[in-house]
Amino acid sequence: MRGGLVGPRVLLRRLREVMSEHASAQARLDKIVVLIASNMVAEVCSVYVARADNTLELYATEGLKREAVHLTTMRMDEGLVGLIAREAQPLSLSDAQSHPAFSYKPETGEEIYASFLGVPILRGGNAIGVLVVQNRAARTYSEEEVEALQTTAMVLAEMIAGGELEALARPGSGGTAMRRVLTLSGQGIADGVGLGHVVLHEPRVEIKNLVADDPERELQRLAAGLEQLRASIDDLMDSGALIPAGETRDVLETFRMFARDRGWVHRLQEAIHTGLTAEAAVERVQSDIRARLLRQTDPYLRERLHDLDDLANRLLHQLTGTAFTLAADKLPENAILVARTMGPAALLEYQRLKLRGLVLEEGGATSHVAIVARALGIPTVGKVEGVIGLVEPGDAIIIDGGTGEVHVRPPVDLQSAYAEKARLRARRQEQYRALRDRPALSKDGVPVEIQMNAGLLVDLPNLDETGATGVGLFRTEILFMVAPSLPRAQAQEALYRTIIDIAGRRPVTFRTLDIGGDKVLPYLRKIDEENPALGWRAVRIGLDRPALLRTQFRALLGAARERELRVMLPMVATFEEFEAARAMFLRERERLRRLGQSGPKQVHLGVMLEVPSLLFDLERVFDQVDFVSIGTNDLLQFMFAVDRENPRVATRFDPLHPSFLKALARVPAIATEKGKPVSICGEMAGKPIEALALLGLGFRAFSISPSNIGPIKALVRAVDIGALEALVWSRLERGSDPARLRADLAEFAAAHDLAF
Repeated sequence: MRGGLVGPRVLLRRLREVMSEHASAQARLDKIVVLIASNMVAEVCSVYVARADNTLELYATEGLKREAVHLTTMRMDEGLVGLIAREAQPLSLSDAQSHPAFSYKPETGEEIYASFLGVPILRGGNAIGVLVVQNRAARTYSEEEVEALQTTAMVLAEMIAGGELEALARPGSGGTAMRRVLTLSGQGIADGVGLGHVVLHEPRVEIKNLVADDPERELQRLAAGLEQLRASIDDLMDSGALIPAGETRDVLETFRMFARDRGWVHRLQEAIHTGLTAEAAVERVQSDIRARLLRQTDPYLRERLHDLDDLANRLLHQLTGTAFTLAADKLPENAILVARTMGPAALLEYQRLKLRGLVLEEGGATSHVAIVARALGIPTVGKVEGVIGLVEPGDAIIIDGGTGEVHVRPPVDLQSAYAEKARLRARRQEQYRALRDRPALSKDGVPVEIQMNAGLLVDLPNLDETGATGVGLFRTEILFMVAPSLPRAQAQEALYRTIIDIAGRRPVTFRTLDIGGDKVLPYLRKIDEENPALGWRAVRIGLDRPALLRTQFRALLGAARERELRVMLPMVATFEEFEAARAMFLRERERLRRLGQSGPKQVHLGVMLEVPSLLFDLERVFDQVDFVSIGTNDLLQFMFAVDRENPRVATRFDPLHPSFLKALARVPAIATEKGKPVSICGEMAGKPIEALALLGLGFRAFSISPSNIGPIKALVRAVDIGALEALVWSRLERGSDPARLRADLAEFAAAHDLAF
């Protein structure tokens, strides 16, 4: 039965010889179609290549009229060739002209041929061309012939992807589809413009040898690679609490299931029997799977595609012995890092000076890697669907962290426009730096305190660079996320002391661990919950696992000896939760006194207002806390019952909605009455229009990302807050809708020459 498959192996070896010849790309392509036609006993063999203008061009043929080469083109929705490219599936017909999609091209002379077999030339699941054989006689092509032609198409895929055919394209076509200009949309995560070249965080394995000299040896290599892959997954599963970041148990369970799937393994073995090496077989099978699943609308099937991609990538690295992720010290100049997802620790390993931007398939504005990217000032775009399969390493790329746009292989004029935008941004940054030592005092003499959000030691130099008056929010969980294991009390104390030392006289407000939900520590097992955002997280974990919270309190108290300590509790939903946490904090402070050790000279214990229930108990809260900081990110999603990470509903609410602004307005009013400070530490305060609304409501303290401090300080210094308050309150009393209020604030800014 295998005897019939000797032909494809011979063909692949001959194709390899042709590919290595020192001849022009067209000459080699012409030889290739002759070899395929001869091997397939076909009277016609043709290669169509997808062009950048979304059409298919005849690049070479044996059997059709030679003058049709580079003359015949068809749209993606035209003809049998277009159908194959569109659906990325083989098509075998005994009477091609009776098919409803058949399109007659008189210049080719193909009307005399009845039977037709075409297969897509795939790259990463995307059709970049079509390979066709035809015969005069009506006949049915066997499964072995279809398989052989698909295997042969891999060779052509490498030739097209390698750029050898770019010079052959018809003038005006823009080259092959591999060089097509793409504009992708995602979610702006960290503002800024990045121009550079694509670097994959998990590099693709470059398969240098497609053709197997010894199929039996390749089967043995595949078996060994699969065994190593399964063992590595089992080791990760069995390591319990030591599961690496990003590899949660459910993902590994899926990997384990797929790695033992007999159907998948059988397809890999079949591909090797056609003459491919083990790694080429993995690439071939995964490209076929990807082509099918990319065209599915079922979100479950699309999610399985990610799992299979990851598994195939792991197997390829096992077979070739290459590293699964890019070595952080191998980053080229002007790198735009592209990743499906990554943890904050991985990002921190890269050389910051060479990194111009970050693009993520997954991960939104609130992910921890996004927080680190903002802290480092790296322009970042997240939720760019399918970007991994659409870019090649080294591609020119532009990202706009403000708009969420990603431009792949941009034309020269677009590159020039964005380069100018980057220069303009740099000039603005210089203007903002000039304000560093000036107070945030409004035009009518109202002082506004502007502090910064932080979460890493690398953030703290921004205190001097931006002129921030302190750290209004230090996210302690990020230090835990980048650590290989749970930091002990002594290690935590040393870190917190270093942070306080660097800040000097400027206050630092430490938020206790805000973990749980989507914030999973890599060394703690994830708890599966139906609705993690509303589940076991933040102070709830601390109260249920008191050793964790007590250890952090003890470290913070020890770090702030003889100095000021500010501690903030996240996700407090009831006054009773605050009381329980405060009692734990006071016990640790009393313990320090009993041991005869000096503690902080001044302590401030506050809460983050993130849960709407606390809005209805503000008087009692302000009587007992030392300060309140409003986390608008969570408060917004909880008030509007909208998951901010769900793209279907994330845009259904507006922070300028009157109901939200009226809820916020109660807080500074009661804070003033009780004589307690209140601040805003969510993303809302870092956006100019939203910041105007907050100033108009009476807020006078913001804690924002370092990159937003300059623009917001410039805004404060140029605005008349009295006039702004009159505008905002008049619109709220009138019941303006969010769009109207936003437009009114924009008009106010323009009328008062507020630039942003």
